[in-house]
Amino acid sequence: MASTSFLSRSLRFAATKPFYPSSIPSILTTPPKQVSFNRCRLISSSMASDSTQNELPSNNPGLQSTPPDKETNGYFMQQTMYRIKDPKASLDFYSRVLGMSLLKRLDFPDMKFSLYFMGYEDTSSAPEDPVERTAWTFGQKATIELTHNWGTEKDPNFKAYHNGNSEPRGFGHIGITVDDTYKACERFARLNVEFVKKPDDGKMKGIAFIKDPDGYWIEIFDTKTIGNVAKATASKD
Repeated sequence: MASTSFLSRSLRFAATKPFYPSSIPSILTTPPKQVSFNRCRLISSSMASDSTQNELPSNNPGLQSTPPDKETNGYFMQQTMYRIKDPKASLDFYSRVLGMSLLKRLDFPDMKFSLYFMGYEDTSSAPEDPVERTAWTFGQKATIELTHNWGTEKDPNFKAYHNGNSEPRGFGHIGITVDDTYKACERFARLNVEFVKKPDDGKMKGIAFIKDPDGYWIEIFDTKTIGNVAKATASKD
C-alpha cells in the first residue's frame, strides 16, 4: 500500500516535460545582483520594523489561527522538489559543497526518471529495508527532492530548467543556515561556487546567495548575525 501511494504521488510531480522559456531576459531589465540587493533591502527594512503584531491573523487577511484545524496537527514541511540536468554534478554539489546526505534514491525505468532525496539527517539510523527506508525518508523534515529525467545530461540541445528568477518569475530559492556566513562563503569561493551575491555585496551585509549546478539560487545566512544585520541596514535608510 505504501509503495502504491508513493508511486501515485511521484507520477504527479516528476515525469513532466521540462519548461523552456522562449527567452530568459534579465529580471525587469535589472542585473541579477542588483535585484538581489534590492530584495535584501526590503527584507532588512521589514525585519527591523517588525513587531509581534505583524503575525496576528487580524493583520494578515486569510490567515487562520494556529492550528486552524486539529486534523493538521501532524503536518510538517517535508520536501522541496526541483528538476536537475545532471545528477553527477548535483549530487556532488549538495553532498560535497553543502554537506547533505543522500537519504533515498528511487528509480522509475518505465518512465525514465530518478528521484534523489537529499538532507541533513544521519543516514546511519536509516532502515536497511528499501520500503522501510522510503518511509523513513518521507518522515524527515526539510529535504530536497532532485528529479532527473533521464538523458538530459547527454542531450546537446538541452539548455536549462527555469530557476524562477527571470521572467516569468516564480520559484525563488531555498535557504541554508550555516555556522558563519563569511567562513562558509570563503569555502564556497575556494570550491569555485558561483555567487549571485557575496556577503559584503550591496547594503545587506552578512547574507549571501549562491547557485547550484542548474542555476537555482540558495540563500546563505547564520542565526547569529541576521537580526543585527537587518536592523543595522534598515537604520541607514
